[in-house]
Amino acid sequence: MALDGKRIIVTGGASGIGKATARLVADQGARVAMLDVMDDAGVEAADEIGDQARFWHVDVVDEPAVEAVIGEATEWLGGGVDVLLHIAGVLDGADIDLESFSEEVWDRVVDVNLKGSFLVAKHVTALMRPVGRGVMVLTASGAGVKGGSSSFAYGSSKGGVHGLAMVLEQRLAPFGIRVNDVAPGNIYTPLKVRQVEKSYEQTGDAEHFQQAMASLAGPDGVAAVMAFLASDAADYVRGTIYTR
Repeated sequence: MALDGKRIIVTGGASGIGKATARLVADQGARVAMLDVMDDAGVEAADEIGDQARFWHVDVVDEPAVEAVIGEATEWLGGGVDVLLHIAGVLDGADIDLESFSEEVWDRVVDVNLKGSFLVAKHVTALMRPVGRGVMVLTASGAGVKGGSSSFAYGSSKGGVHGLAMVLEQRLAPFGIRVNDVAPGNIYTPLKVRQVEKSYEQTGDAEHFQQAMASLAGPDGVAAVMAFLASDAADYVRGTIYTR
């Protein structure tokens, strides 16, 4: 199998793209450490996969917790990490005008999406760099790279994740660590559905709501991209991968 024996950390593994990705890489032979803040959903998702997966609770903005959990997960994985698939994120502030956009919402979204990506990458790098190999995939967004997000904070934070991935690629490539970022579009995930629902609550436009919901694609396609990037077959792939 494509990922047979790979030791993989998946953040955001309790739902959406993260859950679909964890399931797929396990199906392809990987051992998977699943990280998330949603305990019940995370445990259930790991149990559905079986013995190849285990769940840990972690808030990605809490650096001591990130370091500790990555250490525990690495021990369970067998003493190393081959691949990081960092998918954890939040989408808040949809359709709020700039003049009304609170600093609290801004800070929360930027902290989870951008700072969280930095902290997780930092502590996984500490494990990969000494052994001279590894793969990291961060999750940006089409909205953050090409524009069009309904949330100022979300689009900005995901643009930052894209920039972080580009710097990581340049700085870590000499140490055998390959870095990519994936920029999904309209994907049917709990985050995206909540955004569409909030937009409908504010506008009352039922037709637009129905069109928006109908346009959402399932997370399995993005999971397939993640699984490919985790594999040795993607060794020559660099940069940003756009999906639906």
